[in-house]
Amino acid sequence: MEWSVSGFRDMTRKGRCMKANGASSSGAYGDGDFASIKVFLLSVVTELLLAAVIVFLRMRTNKVTWLLTFFAIAFVALAQQNSQDLTQLLQSNTNLSEFTTLLTSYGDIYANLSFQSQVTILAPNNDAFNKIPYSSLGPAFEANQSQIVRSVLQYHILPGLHPSGSYNGTFSFDKTWLQDTSYTNVTGGQVVGGVEQAGDVNIFTSGMGTRSTLITANLRFAGGIVHVIDNFLIPPNTFTQTVPQFNLTAAGGAAEYASLAEYANTHKDLTIFVPQNAAFQALGGTLQSMSPPQLQRILDYHVINSSTVLYSSGLSNGTILRTLSGQNVTISFASNSLFVNQARVLQQDLLIANGVMHVIDNFLDPNTPSMTANPEIPTAPPLIQGTSLTENMVPFTSYLPTSVTSFDTRSATPTSSFGATDIGKGASALATATTSASASRTSQSAEKSAADKAHSFSLGLKVLGGLIGAVYWTIRIV
Repeated sequence: MEWSVSGFRDMTRKGRCMKANGASSSGAYGDGDFASIKVFLLSVVTELLLAAVIVFLRMRTNKVTWLLTFFAIAFVALAQQNSQDLTQLLQSNTNLSEFTTLLTSYGDIYANLSFQSQVTILAPNNDAFNKIPYSSLGPAFEANQSQIVRSVLQYHILPGLHPSGSYNGTFSFDKTWLQDTSYTNVTGGQVVGGVEQAGDVNIFTSGMGTRSTLITANLRFAGGIVHVIDNFLIPPNTFTQTVPQFNLTAAGGAAEYASLAEYANTHKDLTIFVPQNAAFQALGGTLQSMSPPQLQRILDYHVINSSTVLYSSGLSNGTILRTLSGQNVTISFASNSLFVNQARVLQQDLLIANGVMHVIDNFLDPNTPSMTANPEIPTAPPLIQGTSLTENMVPFTSYLPTSVTSFDTRSATPTSSFGATDIGKGASALATATTSASASRTSQSAEKSAADKAHSFSLGLKVLGGLIGAVYWTIRIV
C-alpha cells in the first residue's frame, strides 16, 4: 500500500466502505467492534460489582448510608465509562478522518499513545491534508518517504497537558516527541511555539515560519488532549536550508565561505544572531575582501553555544552570553525592543533543526563587545568600518549550495552531516528505511489491532480501579 496523500485518502474511503458493508478495516475486529465490546464488558463488570457492593453494604449499614454510597459508586462508574479513549475521540470527529488514517498506519506510535496518561496531540484537520502538495512536505508525502512522515507525525505530539488556556501573549516553546537525530539535534526533542494572539486566537509556529491556527480546542480523552489545527506543523530544517526562506541569503553564503556552515547545521543546541541582508550590504565591500578565517572570527561572535537553546522567552534584560569566539554579548530590553549589544532584534524565534535564529539589524563587532543599545535610533551605524555595496547587490549568495530546497531531511547530527545525502530526491540512504516500512505494513495492521485491545483493557482497568477504590473507602468510613 502506498503512503502518499492520495494513498491516505484511498485508505479512508476503503475503510468507510468496509464499515458500511459490515466488514472491518483492520483485521478480524474493527474499531467499531472493539467499541461495542468495551461497552458490553464495562457494563457487565460495573453491574456485578455494584450488586456485590450493595449486598455487602445492606448487611453493614442503615438504608440511608447504603443508598448514598450506591449513588456515589454509580457516579464514579459512570464517569469512568464516559471517559472516552483516543480511538473513540477520533472516530467521533469526522474532520480528523485523514489524520486518523495517518496515525493508525504507524502502529507503534498509535499503541504508545494508548498508554499515555498526559499527552497533547496537535491534529491537522482534513483541510490541512489538502494543503500538503503545496507545502514543503509535499515531496516527502508524495514520494512515500515513511521515515520522514513518521518524524512529521511525532512532531505533532507533545508530552504533558497543554490546554488552550495555558497559552498567553508570550511565546512558549514546548518539547515534542520528535527526537530522532536524523531530523533534530535539540536536547529533549524539537519544539513547537505556541502563543495566544488578539481575539483569543491560538497560533502554533514551526519550521520555515509555518503558522498553524487552533480550530477546535481541548478535545479530551482518557490519555490527554487533542487540539485540531488548520495546517501541518513542519519540522525545522537546517540553518543553510532555512535562511533563504527569510531572505537571509548573505548570512547563509557567508557561513559557507567561512567554513562555518557545517557547524551551524549540525552542532547541538545553537542560538544564532543572524544579521539581515542589509547589514551585509552596508559592509559588503569590506567583508568580501576578508579571508575565510577573518570572516569566521566575526561570524563566531554571532553564535551562542550553550547547554540550552535560547528562545526569546529565555532572553532577559542584562543577560550575558558567551559566544563561539569566546567573548560575551549582552542582552538588553528597551523601548519595547530586544537588543544584543547595540543591534536590535528584528525577528525572533526562527526555529532550525538544532536550535533557533534571531534576526538582527546590524553586525556585532568582537572588537567592541561593550557597546550598548541606543533605542532612540531605528538602526545603529555599523561598528565595523567598511565600504558598502549597491542596494541590489547581496554579498556571498553565490556560495549558497545550489541544492537548497524547502525541506531538507538529512541528518542533523555531526556524525551524519546534513551535507551528505539528499533524501528529498530519493537518495539511497532512505531506501533501506522505505523497504523496511513496506515490509512492516502487515505488522502495523496487527499493531493497530493490539492497540485497540489495549484501549479496551486500559479503560476496563480504570473502571475496575474506580469501583474498588470507592468500595475500599466506603468500608473504611463505615
